[in-house]
Amino acid sequence: MRRFMRFFYSLLYHPFAFTYDLVAWVVSFGKWNDWVRSIYPHLKGTRILELGHGPGHLQRFLLDRGLAPVALDESTQMGLIAKRRLGSKHKLTRGIAQSLPFTSASFETVVSTFPTEYIFDPQTLAEIKRVLVSGGRLIVLPATFPSNGFLKWLYKVTGESPAALDESVKERLRRPFLLAGYQVEVTIEESKSSRLVFITATTKDSP
Repeated sequence: MRRFMRFFYSLLYHPFAFTYDLVAWVVSFGKWNDWVRSIYPHLKGTRILELGHGPGHLQRFLLDRGLAPVALDESTQMGLIAKRRLGSKHKLTRGIAQSLPFTSASFETVVSTFPTEYIFDPQTLAEIKRVLVSGGRLIVLPATFPSNGFLKWLYKVTGESPAALDESVKERLRRPFLLAGYQVEVTIEESKSSRLVFITATTKDSP
């Protein structure tokens, strides 16, 4: 299954990048961009780096709020789509998160919404720590879950309470960041029809 998902994401981010918005809209029942924008209150400062900018929706949202974000994505196709949305002058960089082409202490916040497993790579986490200023933060929105009926069904199937399941999810997500030397908090926030998971990771010398 993991290999299949890697293959699927490779197709979605490269030759079929033009279908990304449609696929995202379908799987989220039209909530995808709302979910992406929900990360905004978690951001700190004005120097913001987005990892995996995709078609550029979060970049557009941040620009419209007077910020000057920069972004990186490995996909050439996504870069072209984002450029059309953002304009040719906007700062987009092609590269990988395990080797960020930015100087140390460049950003107050690094953000990533719905990333693939690269975000948990120790080399990625080391590079993010390098480019963050002291007291900066990494904000990750790794997943959302439907609320209401689905959760009731899941709790019944697993036999665990909602609190126990939430804590199990949080513990699994915290572990890679703790091993990389971050202070980390995982929170689950309720929206009208979804539960959004946020990871906030800061360096240990953060105030």
